[in-house]
Amino acid sequence: MDLGIAGKKALVCGASAGLGYACAQALVSEGVDVLIVARTEAPLQAAAEQLHALGGGQAQALAADVTSAEGRDRIFAHSRDFDILITNAGGPPPGDFRQWQRQDWLAAIDANMLAPIELIKATVEGMRARGFGRIVNITSSAVKSPIDQLGLSNGARAGLTGFVAGLARSTVADGVTINNLLPGTFETARLASNFEAAAKRQGMDAPQLIAQRLARHPAHRFGRPDELGRTCAFLCSVHAGYINGQNILMDGGSFPGSF
Repeated sequence: MDLGIAGKKALVCGASAGLGYACAQALVSEGVDVLIVARTEAPLQAAAEQLHALGGGQAQALAADVTSAEGRDRIFAHSRDFDILITNAGGPPPGDFRQWQRQDWLAAIDANMLAPIELIKATVEGMRARGFGRIVNITSSAVKSPIDQLGLSNGARAGLTGFVAGLARSTVADGVTINNLLPGTFETARLASNFEAAAKRQGMDAPQLIAQRLARHPAHRFGRPDELGRTCAFLCSVHAGYINGQNILMDGGSFPGSF
């Protein structure tokens, strides 16, 4: 299927690895020119070279911290006229809310709520003026099914979800859709490190803990990043103009509900 977005320009955040990179990869494969952003220069440049080798759209890299005003200024000094925006940031650390301080909450809200809102604010009016725009926020399945130990993420991402629900209704008539992708467990380096840390806390080997987790998972496997990347690309396509303000859960059926 031709997604109809060849030649469009995209800003993809957190794109040096993992799910952000998978989104950039899927877009480049469709002929989209992407600017990939992350904080660390070396892996980001390596990711851009890998994307360039795919053919299709062009890939440029810019090291910037999107959670800071200075980082966002660097991005928008480069360009502001993006047709596609993919926001993506790693979640805050797990823990017990009784031990979190005000600064922990503010850091979570800055990274997982306010930074995406600032990126949207900087790009959405240009999209509306041009009559086309696609904004996809990579959030978390914890928005749909909160996890006690992920309270910082639950709260900050739920705030973004509520904001998007209101804004999306005011942009779609101008051809701009805003949706959220809610990934469950995907095969990324971050997931592997989380399992290593959890196994250490429980006095287990990581493979043993992973096997236990997979035995309880309906799909008996974790998601592949390319599956999320291609879903993201479809949401950015000309065919998805009537999908708006939605939270699309990608967890292999882990959420035990009807809706």
